[in-house]
Amino acid sequence: MTDFLTAALILPLALALDAWLGEPRRFHPLVGFGGLAQALEERLHGDARWRGALALALLVLPPVLVTALCDGQPWSPLLDLLVLYLAIGWRSLGEHANRVGTALNTGDLTGARQAVAYIVSRDTRDLDSEGIAKATVESVLENGNDAIFGALFWYLVAGAPGVILYRLTNTLDAMWGYRNDRYRRYGWAAARLDDLLNWVPARLTALSYALAGRFGTALACWRAQGPAWKSPNAGPVMAAGAGSLGILLGGPAVYHGTTQIRPSLGAGRPARAEDIGRALRLIRTALVFWVVGALALAIIANSTSVATITSIMHIQYV
Repeated sequence: MTDFLTAALILPLALALDAWLGEPRRFHPLVGFGGLAQALEERLHGDARWRGALALALLVLPPVLVTALCDGQPWSPLLDLLVLYLAIGWRSLGEHANRVGTALNTGDLTGARQAVAYIVSRDTRDLDSEGIAKATVESVLENGNDAIFGALFWYLVAGAPGVILYRLTNTLDAMWGYRNDRYRRYGWAAARLDDLLNWVPARLTALSYALAGRFGTALACWRAQGPAWKSPNAGPVMAAGAGSLGILLGGPAVYHGTTQIRPSLGAGRPARAEDIGRALRLIRTALVFWVVGALALAIIANSTSVATITSIMHIQYV
């Protein structure tokens, strides 16, 4: 794996590359991976957990192993940069959310409903402006973890192979992680592995959201509301984010024609169009914490290593 100092330097470079270029408009690897997953599903799908586990292994393990074999090559930092850039969806998330915000601010509810339908799985046809704003902010906060901070965490921990393991598993969870008759068993392995891989990043994301806004309120919402959410990782992230912003999220929502009674998240007033931009700024501030923190840890670790080596050499010389 690339040394931690190099990894900490690659972090802001990958973020800058994403902010500059955004996601590839054509031939995005994750789009191709999704097509491959669909093709494999047609052959392996069945009402048994082992089928989903086998599909998960066949799809994820080969690219992880190939990337691991490339580690240590002179060009591996460039591979790390490319992999991390492709795994991050910061600019794309902002573009989708801002389309919703622009439509809301101009009074175009039809356009806002169409725009928000691209980033949420709930029914959007009958949402009012408050419901659209709430759905968008929830998506921004949750995807801040899934599409940004989770990838950064696994890169720092396990390099490019860790990023690929995380992002491909996250993609399969988005495709198969539904609790319906088709995917309850087939998608079980992808959903459980995604929960496991996201456990630490989600809580670091929640802490970052708290530090970037109303710290005490965010922690209180995280502690009281996060465990009640259906997802063990999305709950803490969205509760802390809502508390940090001082708004209310959660509550009833319609999925596939059925109303789900979801717990309330956050504290304060209902979400409004302006909170979409505030949520995006919360992520930006949290990213500054991550980049500065990673660089600081890398410098401290590097200084400690140099001091240790110097001491050993001094002892041997004496």
